[in-house]
Amino acid sequence: MTDAAPRPLIVVMGVSAAGKSSIGHEMARALEVSFVDADDLHPPENVAKMAAGVALDDHDRGPWLDAVGRQLAQSTGVVIACSALKRAYRDRLRLSAPSVIFVHLHGTHDVLATRAAKRKDHFMPPTLLLSQLDTLERLGTDEAGIEIDVDAPVDEITGTALEWVDAHAR
Repeated sequence: MTDAAPRPLIVVMGVSAAGKSSIGHEMARALEVSFVDADDLHPPENVAKMAAGVALDDHDRGPWLDAVGRQLAQSTGVVIACSALKRAYRDRLRLSAPSVIFVHLHGTHDVLATRAAKRKDHFMPPTLLLSQLDTLERLGTDEAGIEIDVDAPVDEITGTALEWVDAHAR
């Protein structure tokens, strides 16, 4: 990517264990932009709540989404791994960064549950997967983004996402 090329603002979204961080890292590397894991922007109270197996509510997510929005707004190109589960959350991010695009990683409950069970040292317990799936609102037809099934190799998922970004976001 040359310095003259526009650098997109991308949120890799989806429920826990969808592969947001893995795909986000690979996309950022390929696009030569920064990667941010929105999990690192949660206030300690949110992390403690999730670690205790308690799902976050909209009130909990508000300040966190604002922090993610600030990251997007302050960047000239970034890939952020962020659940962005509801349309209202994505709308809130678009208030800070109107040109943000979304890469929605989705999969079946079985695939995601298997992945979640294999994760080590992550504050989000597999028991919260169902609450995230219940909360998830898929991208609307008017939202800039692509949905990609996660039941594929990382390089294939990343390639599909990058092809879409190249065709639609520059």
